[in-house]
Parts: sequence; C-alpha cells; structure tokens
Amino acid sequence: MKVEAIIRNYLEDIVHMSIATSHENKPWISEVHYSYDDELNFYFVSRPNRRHSVEVSQNNQIAGNIVRQHKKDESVRGVYFEGLIEMLHNVTKDQVAFQTYNQRFNSDASILEEQSEEDGHRWYKIVVQKFYLFDELEMNPAGKYELGWKTL
Repeated sequence: MKVEAIIRNYLEDIVHMSIATSHENKPWISEVHYSYDDELNFYFVSRPNRRHSVEVSQNNQIAGNIVRQHKKDESVRGVYFEGLIEMLHNVTKDQVAFQTYNQRFNSDASILEEQSEEDGHRWYKIVVQKFYLFDELEMNPAGKYELGWKTL
C-alpha cells in the first residue's frame, strides 16, 4: 500500500517524535527520540519521573506525530498515530527495543544498566493501532490518509 510505504520511508529520516499524554483531562506533549521495528512499533527511553512517563503509567493510551519542520510555502508531510504504550522491564541487549535504538543512535550498553537505578532511564514501547499520513508531496489528492494498523 502506498500510504504504508511512504510512512516507512519517512520514518528513516526523522529521529524525534512528539507524544501526547493526558491526566485528568489535562493534555501534555513531549519530544522523544525513537526507534522502530519492522512491525512499526516505536521504542524510546525516558526517566520515570518525567510527566509523560508518570501519565502513561496511569493511562496507556497515547497519540503522537513525526513531522519534519517545514518552511513557509513548502509542501507538507507528517505521520500521526494513536495506540497503546507500555513500559518494558529488564530490557537486554538481545531485545528488539535495545537493538533498534542502538542501531539508530549508536548507544552503548550503559543505557541498559540505568534500568536498575531509581531514576534511571526506562524503556517504552508504543504499539500503534492507527496511522494517519498527511501528505502534499506524493498523494493525489493531497490530504490526510488513514492506515488502520493493529487491533488489540
């Protein structure tokens, strides 16, 4: 499918995503660096005391976008998603979360050691249920396209 191919290609070049969480009907948005696997699950690391980390521990629904900054009068493309998030426990160097993150950012195993620290980085996985592509570059007509993904 063309929408899926565009999304996969776009993800290769963009390393940060915005994630939206909420608590008691108060929304919050954060930037994180992410990696992804062949099934388009997203992975990132964050400290457990960050607002988004606290909020996802209480509400596992998440939304986000991956957008390159555009200049005025430039054609626009962006990937948006909604899904579920979970904190991963005891991630090892053999697991896809670390392998994709390490490959993308050339991190070392010290990031794994932080999991045992009280305020050390934790690993998160987003399972996307729906993707949306807004595209003015290749899609005709230009606009928003939905890609149903996983049903949980």
